[in-house]
Amino acid sequence: MPIDEVYSLPARLIPSRLEWSNFTDAMRRLPFLRFMCNSLVVSACAVMGAVLTSAMAGYAFARFHWKSRRFCIVLLLGCLLIPAQILLIPHFILYSSLGWVNTYKPLIVPAWLGGGAFNVFLFWQFFRTIPRDFDDAAKLDGASHWIILTRVMIPMAKPVTATVALLSFVYHWQDFQRPLIYLSDFQTYTIALGLRMYQTAGGGWINLVIAASLVAILPVLVVFVITQRHIGPCARVIDQEAPDRPS
Repeated sequence: MPIDEVYSLPARLIPSRLEWSNFTDAMRRLPFLRFMCNSLVVSACAVMGAVLTSAMAGYAFARFHWKSRRFCIVLLLGCLLIPAQILLIPHFILYSSLGWVNTYKPLIVPAWLGGGAFNVFLFWQFFRTIPRDFDDAAKLDGASHWIILTRVMIPMAKPVTATVALLSFVYHWQDFQRPLIYLSDFQTYTIALGLRMYQTAGGGWINLVIAASLVAILPVLVVFVITQRHIGPCARVIDQEAPDRPS
């Protein structure tokens, strides 16, 4: 869309012509590809951590028993009620004392420390629907709990794995608040911060913001296309009655 039509009144739903130069200008005026690569690195690393650690925690809740298990479950569900904004200042103080400011560690490491309460909840509920016969058969073959998790449970949990991967990728890809707090070097900006730069630089390049935003959603669409066929089965399996629900 031409820049003069962006602010025209009445607004035009269909532009008079397509300005393909907006895409090339968006790539040229700011390091757009660098922003995309930064976000891909952060999102990919965070997704791997979220899937692995939340699967481990979910497996522990579904298969292990200990005295304070019920309390830990209540604590897990209680974490879903805590607004993320409450933790911003404590997290910044912690990461600043560790020397992690202006690095990607504050964006990636938390995903490797449990993967988020909601992701753990999804894996926990899914693993409860898997009969223990699979565990017993693996134990007869001498498999450890780690082998059972990685070779038996996770391969059977493709729907919830795809769901957690999609949710984690979208969350970290569009995350604006945490990169704004922890990243100060222009070359380390993620795509969310990069899109904001188009709005603040040069008096506001709204036409470039639109073009860059269209390109920025492509990775999310690709991940969704890859994982979308598993999301429906995940919801149906979690909703069904588990054959073995430990107390």
